[in-house]
Amino acid sequence: MTIIPVSGGAFAAYEVVVGRGLLAQAGERIAPLARGRTVIVTDETVAAIHAAALTASLSAAGVKSEIVAVPAGEASKSFAELERVLDRLLEIGLDRKDVVIALGGGVVGDLAGLAAALYMRGVDFVQIPTTLLAQVDSSVGGKTAIDTPRGKNLVGAFHQPRLVLADIDVLATLPARQVKSGWAEVLKHGLICDAGFFDWLAGEGSAGAEGDPAALERAVIRSVEIKSAVVGEDEKEAGRRALLNLGHTFGHAVETEVGFDEDALAHGEAVALGCCMAFRYSAREGLCSAEDVARVEAVVAAAGLPTRLDQAGVFGADRLLALMAGDKKAEGGALTLILARGIGQAFVSKGMDADKVRAFLIEEGATA
Repeated sequence: MTIIPVSGGAFAAYEVVVGRGLLAQAGERIAPLARGRTVIVTDETVAAIHAAALTASLSAAGVKSEIVAVPAGEASKSFAELERVLDRLLEIGLDRKDVVIALGGGVVGDLAGLAAALYMRGVDFVQIPTTLLAQVDSSVGGKTAIDTPRGKNLVGAFHQPRLVLADIDVLATLPARQVKSGWAEVLKHGLICDAGFFDWLAGEGSAGAEGDPAALERAVIRSVEIKSAVVGEDEKEAGRRALLNLGHTFGHAVETEVGFDEDALAHGEAVALGCCMAFRYSAREGLCSAEDVARVEAVVAAAGLPTRLDQAGVFGADRLLALMAGDKKAEGGALTLILARGIGQAFVSKGMDADKVRAFLIEEGATA
């Protein structure tokens, strides 16, 4: 078991616990945070697999719990589901000393976290991420949000959890595609700032993409270490935290265009594609080598993830550019991209030339 602290001057410190068998220990770890009552927000698929174990653990620790289940999938990150969750919290009578538990993947964590941020102007919540993507990325750092037809994660709040429990054992229940989707975020962390980690992921660590528990545990630990260090310096993405969005500006635009249809393109697949595009654009601008691009593409492809735009569909360059301009990192309508000078050397590039980006998108296969 590994405990990784997350701390910053602007928020209360908390721990991310990574290990095996943590779901059975959840009650004893959550009990000190709760007055005796919790509401578990989960999705219908996860509830059928893991809710009984969590409620039993809570009960054994003397903590009462209620379950609020939403439909599985990205479509639940909506105003309608947010309203439904908040209404259930009110119906249950949750008060400011009670705790919301997010049991699920990134969708549940984002939705439950935003509900906790809004309910009575903010109540505590705990993240128990059940997907690889959520364990290495979305459960840490306090970003909560829902989607709109105009883009992904555009309505939300920063609301840090009190505790994160990343149980490696629960990853064994995931479909292979979900493991690979989460692996994209793991690769991203190496691409941002740790070339040695990326080397391991490309070699021995690649077993994690196939579900090997030992490789997954090491990958989760290092990813959380990287993210916690960045969040501790820059909670609200005023500077360095934007690096964690490598691949996301391109990827989110494509996700929005496919209507957040996870059957067509999962979030991690969009991130993998976006990382490859960011490296190709960097090489186009003379910032990194063609060899780096080829290596990134090879490692991403070996993990069973997309590397090219035409693997996701047919898209208009102007539409993608408009969506990218509406990204949260854009300033004054000017594009901001996370680019790279090499593997492990990402940086924030503001005020991008829209005409150059449009030309690049057409080179990538978008229609003019």
